[in-house]
Amino acid sequence: MNQERVRLLKFPPALALFLLAPVIGELLSGSSPPAEFFSPVGFVLLVSLYGGGAVVVRELKLRWNKGIGSLLLLGAAYGVLEEGLMVTSFFSPSWPDLGALGVYGRWLGVNWVWAEMLTIYHAVFSTTVPIILVELAYPQQSQQRWVGNKTFKALIILLGAVTVIGTIGFSNFMQHWTSPTHYLFALALLILFGYAAHKLPNNWGQKGQKQLPRPYKLWIFASLASFAFFLGFWSMPSLIPLWPIAMLYGPLLTILTTKFLKRYNWNHPIKHEYLFALASGALTFFLVFAPLQELDKTRPDNTTGMTLVSLAFIIGLLWLHKRIKYNKPA
Repeated sequence: MNQERVRLLKFPPALALFLLAPVIGELLSGSSPPAEFFSPVGFVLLVSLYGGGAVVVRELKLRWNKGIGSLLLLGAAYGVLEEGLMVTSFFSPSWPDLGALGVYGRWLGVNWVWAEMLTIYHAVFSTTVPIILVELAYPQQSQQRWVGNKTFKALIILLGAVTVIGTIGFSNFMQHWTSPTHYLFALALLILFGYAAHKLPNNWGQKGQKQLPRPYKLWIFASLASFAFFLGFWSMPSLIPLWPIAMLYGPLLTILTTKFLKRYNWNHPIKHEYLFALASGALTFFLVFAPLQELDKTRPDNTTGMTLVSLAFIIGLLWLHKRIKYNKPA
């Protein structure tokens, strides 16, 4: 990369990731529309949780010298931390976002289909995608640690404190008591994902022989995959009567996606446009769905402003794409 052409950003990358992770995971997705996301309590909670989680995940990946596979596994571990240990949506039958998945796929006190969906969701959208986007915005620092040891430990403490406070708060709010067995199950799953991330080779998924396709083709692929993920999971209760069969959907979609991407040689020295195509393509579903949420009169929450959120994010992605193009070698 021609360093003379790079425009340095003064905003710290760790802080950018700290803010972007909750914006994608909660605001852009519509899980927490603007009125909820920007409320004082909601903002502090979501930024501490998602932001702290994303920065910790990235720092662990850097400190362990790992690659994209470990990043996704650490993101899955974060998903278990949030949904299994904090809000306990894996186990609560009355979690407001469950819909039909509160009954469909529920067995032994676990919402299995929902748990599978949310683990994949957080691995991709709450951690990996925002990390990729921020690293693309800061190409000079993409392979560097963004926080020191003291800040790293403080973020872990913050994440733990938010998890404990959230566990108590959501248990009282939902009036659902999660058994110690379920907490131990979630903790074991979190440790398993973390252990797998630590053991996975750092060059996993980068040994393909095929030349990378044009970026727009990767954008189309990621867009289709995101639509298949969300629409597939939410339509399962009406399409697949037996939920254990539906549980195969997540692993199947994951295997097909990784098999497709692993065919290519990702050791290409200049791969920023390709990563941007994948990350922005993954967000296409949100960009399309956000304005539709504002038109949905059946939702009990206030979705005003979701169209502006989508437009603002599109502008941000266009800015980042222009920056990436500008930073290309001459």
